[in-house]
Amino acid sequence: TRPTRWHAARIIAIWLPLWLGPVALIAALAGPGSVWAQIGGFFSLMAVVTFGGAYAVLAYVAQAAVNSFGWLSPGEMVDGLGLAETTPGPLILVLQFVGFAAAYRHGSAISPLLAGSLGALLTLWATFVPCFFWIFLGAPYIEQLRQNKALSAALGAITAAVVGVVMNLALWFALHVVFAHVQSVAWGVEVPVLSSLDWRAALLSIAAMIAMLRLKAGMLPTLLGSALLGLALQAL
Repeated sequence: TRPTRWHAARIIAIWLPLWLGPVALIAALAGPGSVWAQIGGFFSLMAVVTFGGAYAVLAYVAQAAVNSFGWLSPGEMVDGLGLAETTPGPLILVLQFVGFAAAYRHGSAISPLLAGSLGALLTLWATFVPCFFWIFLGAPYIEQLRQNKALSAALGAITAAVVGVVMNLALWFALHVVFAHVQSVAWGVEVPVLSSLDWRAALLSIAAMIAMLRLKAGMLPTLLGSALLGLALQAL
């Protein structure tokens, strides 16, 4: 599809108010310091600055939700990821878990369940509506951009950076799963408290890696085996 002269202006006029209008309205009604304004603003910002798939997004969201906003504990963020990984649907739906938990705890003006449901809905809106905005705005130019060698090289470098972001997420979750306590040192780096090692989680992690990387087991058999082994270890 070739872009027309008024393509960009028309898309911006339709989708930008559709995206930011409800977010701005909720922030105005609830107040700029409310959890609703925080959820709408944070996930709208996330929709602008993140790319590379759900794992790359979660690296940013997990640390912000736990360390910056205090919406969840590290263990609860791990629970959310586990819930999203083991249920049908895209992994990115873990963001609605974060929005639900944030509003459930801090949306004090209404019942917690209703607040959590509205928080999840607001998170859903601020996460996915911008996707349609970017797609409709940029789609006509994709073929032209693919032919730009300089841009293709830049995108290749970005892809390599995304791999590093995903590794950061894996390390963050590994620390908070295998160890009950971590502590921050210089430059915000987190290191585990070795005495808080959860040997059950460590054993399960090693067994799952051997199953998938060495024995070439599929994801579903590995998940099922890990779940059964986890139940057996928990009973000890």
